[in-house]
Formats: sequence, structure tokens, C-alpha cells
Amino acid sequence: MTWSAAAPVSPVAPDLDGPAIMSQQWRDLASVHWAVDPALVAPHLPAGTRPDVHDGATYVGLLPFRMVDAGVATGPPVPWAGTFLETNVRLYSVDHTGRRGIVFCSLDADRLVVVLGARTVFGLPYRWARSSHRRLDDGKAPVHEYVTRTRWPRSPATSSRLVIRDLGRLHTSGPDGQLAHFLSARWGLHVAHLGHTWFVPNQHEPWPLHRAELVSLDDGLVEAAGFPGVVARAPDQVLFSPGVHTTFGRPRRVPVAG
Repeated sequence: MTWSAAAPVSPVAPDLDGPAIMSQQWRDLASVHWAVDPALVAPHLPAGTRPDVHDGATYVGLLPFRMVDAGVATGPPVPWAGTFLETNVRLYSVDHTGRRGIVFCSLDADRLVVVLGARTVFGLPYRWARSSHRRLDDGKAPVHEYVTRTRWPRSPATSSRLVIRDLGRLHTSGPDGQLAHFLSARWGLHVAHLGHTWFVPNQHEPWPLHRAELVSLDDGLVEAAGFPGVVARAPDQVLFSPGVHTTFGRPRRVPVAG
């Protein structure tokens, strides 16, 4: 297989090639990442992709957030089922055409109908979970608490409790900003489904990114995804974002030989 150079990292999304198939809002998003050896994540990626790296490392991410007003194409939001809490464990990929993306190891949501639909249609590893999000005030800065406990599949039940403090807008000109763009400027996901690898493009405005402080973390999701010991050390970057409005385009098959 011939590998093209990875596309430049840009916080500005390329236009979708074709009509939108989904739209949704991501709100109150926490982003906690650990640098790891690319060889550690390579076995977890779909065929036709490899770990994407920044300064020689790739990353494992834990991201809880509120999904709000999800809908089909650009139509109205789906009542009730279109708004829920989600926590995902993710990796960073690039395919042989140079498209950078995300690979989800797990996605936990508190709407069973969403879990069943996403598993069936897209092959994404969604699980049904009990989840909560609270915004607290400790007198210093906004604090966000995210709690997740998986319900189904039970193999076995896994939980996470993450608390972060929002420290305000991130200045993106320095090294922290460069890493933040590498992790957040992702204009698609890679997924293995029905015997093929697919790239599902997305588009949204540039992320409003905030610095954040890890207050506490008690997490079993990252280890359950296949990365024991990672959360035992301090994360390499912690961010918060008030959110963006996102649209997804139709999946494109990724050739895995050539």
C-alpha cells in the first residue's frame, strides 16, 4: 500500500463532498489526553489506517460531553432521542490517502435507541450507560463533573467519574495550542463495518478551546478499551469547550490495498 502524506492540520473544516446526513450539537465537552507509543494503538485501528502522530507520539483520549438536538440531515432535531450524554474513548488515525480521523474504542450513551441504531447502521462500538453531567461552582472557576457507568453490553460494567475546572480561553499560538489543534481539528472518523473500512466526514466551526485543570479522575473506561495503566499517570493535555454545531457527510469506503 502506498501512503500519502497526512493532510495539513487546520482548525477550519473542508467543505463536505455531498449532502449532510446528520446534524448535532456537542456541548460542555471535556477533553483529557495521554501521549502513548504509536505501536500501542496500532492494533486497535481499522485496516487501511495507521496511528496519527504529533512530535513522535499518538494519543488516547477520554471525552465526555452533552449531545444536543441531533437530527437527520439538516432537518429538525429528533425529540428526546436527539439529546443525551455521551462519553467516548478515542484514538487518532490517518488513512493511506492522508485523511486524518478519529477511531472510537468505545462510546457510552444514555439513550438505548441511539446505541442500537449507531451499532447497526455505522458499526460504532456504542454501549448503553447511566450518565450525568453537573456544573458546579467552587468559587474559583466553573467546574464540570461527568459520571458514566455502562449498562449494556455487560462485559463487565465499567465506570468513569471525571471532574475538571474551566480556566478560560486557550491561546493557540504556543505548543499547547498546536497539540490542541492536532487533537481537535478532525474532519472525519474511521470505522470498520461490514468487512470494510469507512471514512465518515464531518464539518463544524473552529473549536472554541479553553484551558482546563483536572480536579479528579476515577476511570475504568480507558483500561477497558485496551489501555491499562494509562490513566494512572497525569494527562498530557486537559481542555474544555462550550461546544460546536456539527454536520456529517455520507460514509466513504477506504481502500485497504493498492
